[in-house]
Amino acid sequence: MNIFWFLPTHGEGRYLGTAEGARLVDHNYLTQVAQAADRLGYGGVLIPTGITCEDPWLVAASVVGATRRLKFLVALRPGVTSAAQAARLTATLDRLSQGRVLVNVVAGGDAAELAGEGIFLDHDQRYAATEEFIHVWKRLLAGETVDFEGKYQKVKGARLLFPGVQQPHPPVYIGGSSPAAHDFTARETDLYLSWGEPPAAVAEKIEDVRRRAAAVGRTLRYGLRLHVIVRETEAEAWEAADRLISRLDDATVAAAQQAFAKSDSEGQRRMAALHGRGKARSREALEISPNLWAGVGLVRGGAGTALVGSPEQVAARLKEYAALGIDTFILSGYPHLEEAYRVAELLFPLLPVQRPQDVVQGVFNNGPVGDTGTLDWKRPAREAAS
Repeated sequence: MNIFWFLPTHGEGRYLGTAEGARLVDHNYLTQVAQAADRLGYGGVLIPTGITCEDPWLVAASVVGATRRLKFLVALRPGVTSAAQAARLTATLDRLSQGRVLVNVVAGGDAAELAGEGIFLDHDQRYAATEEFIHVWKRLLAGETVDFEGKYQKVKGARLLFPGVQQPHPPVYIGGSSPAAHDFTARETDLYLSWGEPPAAVAEKIEDVRRRAAAVGRTLRYGLRLHVIVRETEAEAWEAADRLISRLDDATVAAAQQAFAKSDSEGQRRMAALHGRGKARSREALEISPNLWAGVGLVRGGAGTALVGSPEQVAARLKEYAALGIDTFILSGYPHLEEAYRVAELLFPLLPVQRPQDVVQGVFNNGPVGDTGTLDWKRPAREAAS
């Protein structure tokens, strides 16, 4: 398994939907989270995009020098910048990071936000425009001089003078649940990301993408994006889930759901359907599949589900998703600094996680007078410390 973490460039804190317990997200904090993920052995971090987020490319560039191995899955929004400029950004960051850039294509789903950025295309038109954009972007990164005239993109004599490290281009990730998204995914991307729906629903989407990719002679990889609330016992985990949404009121949930309803994203529609638009907030109403909880989506757009449970339960659920063909999991939890440690300490020993040897074998303090020992991540932490 490849386990990634999340850089929270907005909305960080101990509770959802309130300023209480909110945390200042500045460069120092983002560096802390990135360094924690790096030293704990996460494979990379996802950096989001949107009007409520800091610019993902600047964030990545600002913290890349503070990490050694961590990869940066950076959101790229076609149409917000030109394909040629996006190719230069990608190549530059790829060189500066020595080949640690991954690209997450985001076509967008909020009409008001898109209009504010000068994009006035409907859902399927955005994917058609994205396909032309990525076509030009790929050719430039592969070292070609590009002449292209399509419906949405036109360049003449475009080229990159300084190539990136990864050839022909960094891997391209995308999430999407509509037929237009799946068609684009099959033709142009390397890894398909699903949000955390019940396993049967995820399997259905993966099979659809796999079938479309096979029809054009391609094979993709698959990933899952979701939150995690893991504690030493199941009871503690559900208490933490309840606490996360304990400051929500009906008006806050209704306002968030009203905003999400304006999106033409099929993925957002599917997320909203999982929790019945917040009409009930009990565990029974929000546990939509064993240990899969839709409470995050009451007020958070995008990925709105979390796996909740003991380490053994959450690990078992992740393995169920892995059995569908998923090899990459992009996880997150509130607050992201503390939860990065908790997930690594409780979950990694139970999963087939690929981790660097100097992380796998570490020195830790295991006694009241400073006795030290070697931590073997191949065994549960309690056993290793005994």
